[in-house]
Amino acid sequence: MASEKDYRPLRLMAGDKQDLDVMSACLQDAVAKLGDVAYIADERRFAFVANRFVWECASNRRIGPFLRVRTGVHFDDVLSAKFQHLRTDASDAVVEILAVRFEPGEDGGGIVQIDLAGGGAVKLEVESVNAYLRDISEPWRTRARPAHEE
Repeated sequence: MASEKDYRPLRLMAGDKQDLDVMSACLQDAVAKLGDVAYIADERRFAFVANRFVWECASNRRIGPFLRVRTGVHFDDVLSAKFQHLRTDASDAVVEILAVRFEPGEDGGGIVQIDLAGGGAVKLEVESVNAYLRDISEPWRTRARPAHEE
């Protein structure tokens, strides 16, 4: 059974596609308000805060309690950020992260795409993969485990 004592805060850094795949697995089913998402062009940074489902404590169990934790994520070396099928003016709207993918371009750059439930996405044009994830709160219990098609 998941408990707060099983939880160890995550602190990850991604510098390539393989690292980003690990970060994507940790962020699967995280939920965030659009008001907690920001592109800071002057700093070339895209950042967000989300409620992450703690998959590493869930193992193969089907019944809870499970855990969620507040996590902060940021991408550096971002040249542009494009929001697709999202109303960015709806700051209280909640989005669910499905995956974070990297499409390589030239010289280490490319597109980081954050796929969201419902068909939305955020596309970050990056000079390089340079991402960070850090849990920033104590975990809390939840009964619901995200359901996926097998």
